[in-house]
Amino acid sequence: METKRKVVVTGLGCVSPLGNSVDETWENLVAGNSGITNITLFDTVGFDVKIAGEVKNFDPSLWIDKKEARKMARFAQFGAVATAQALSDAGLTKETIDPERTSIVLGNGIGGYEVMENSFRKYLEVGPGRIPPLTVPMMIGNEGPGNISMLFGIKGTAWNLQTACASSTDALGLALDQLRSGRTDMCIAGGTEAAITGFGIGGFSVLKTLASSYNDAPEKASRPFDTNREGFVMGEGSAILILEEYEHAKARGARIYCEFAGYGGTSDAYHITSPDPSGNGGARAVELALQDAGIRPEELQYYNAHGTSTHVNDSSESNMLKKALGDHAYKMKVSSTKSMTGHCLGAAGAMEALFCIKAIEEGVYPPTINLDTPDVENGCDLDYVPNKAVVETAPGGIRCAASGSLGFGGHNGVVIFKKDEV
Repeated sequence: METKRKVVVTGLGCVSPLGNSVDETWENLVAGNSGITNITLFDTVGFDVKIAGEVKNFDPSLWIDKKEARKMARFAQFGAVATAQALSDAGLTKETIDPERTSIVLGNGIGGYEVMENSFRKYLEVGPGRIPPLTVPMMIGNEGPGNISMLFGIKGTAWNLQTACASSTDALGLALDQLRSGRTDMCIAGGTEAAITGFGIGGFSVLKTLASSYNDAPEKASRPFDTNREGFVMGEGSAILILEEYEHAKARGARIYCEFAGYGGTSDAYHITSPDPSGNGGARAVELALQDAGIRPEELQYYNAHGTSTHVNDSSESNMLKKALGDHAYKMKVSSTKSMTGHCLGAAGAMEALFCIKAIEEGVYPPTINLDTPDVENGCDLDYVPNKAVVETAPGGIRCAASGSLGFGGHNGVVIFKKDEV
């Protein structure tokens, strides 16, 4: 039997509602600080929902050329900046990357919503001749990886994967397969999203999926697994991982965060927006990821939950963990960092994978804030690390962590990372 090529993480980059770098984001996350505030990106008069997890004080020119940034939608700017950070963190430059043996796989759910919205407004008000010329190339989702390719001279595949809220988790899984197959030696992988616009908030509001009763207390609105949860809070941002085949990373003397050990993906075949309440599809994704990683359920110490703060998701996800892990589901730590970042849609999976990697590095379990009264009656009875981060005191710290994403359309993706101990 052929041995799988080992894949490791050598660089991290992040732009989030909690900060414009990995360090700032992680510091606020562990402290239990919320990045959810009143919306400033558009006028919320007339909207039932007036809160979101916005990226704040964002200046792309600190990382990429100002002229190039002006040609990008907000989601593409986030992805480009997070990539620049991750490459720097990995000790790489445009000149030291092997362009033909490096690829890109990003997850993005929606694309340039603000571009589409502004351009459509001009189309309706003035006519087709006034649609801005760069509308289409700025709006479409594949311009996230496309711009990264052009900025850093990368000539391998540059793909955009769209599976709703599972997009960037599935993108990581696809990148893992690319590296294992030998098609590439290094991959820039992750996700990016920027959908906090009037159309974005309005569209999710009419689906009745957003929290709307906490406009006066935004930091309390995202409350996964809590009895008083009522919906998710929109977030935005980007998280990028530099993934390398182990021997490639070793040969260049790279610092290794951890091993990217496994991925599992399934579909519910159940409902266009709701996860299967039984959790069967998600449980199978967990089982496939464990099998792919070659680890037993009891080796898993932390699971970063999709944990959206909606009634059906949180109960369904708790069920899926019990089905996949048995009694061990009650012995491990589970937390939803969306309680602080909001739901970053297509970027959520990569961001939460990054949090798993930092948890392994630092030996700290991030909390689920706003968890005052767990919804035990509806199956939310696991250890969700309520309100305060927990330090792992066992020898070896956190050795193995997983993250799961469940997207509209029934897409389930799970990734597993483990401490590199070779």
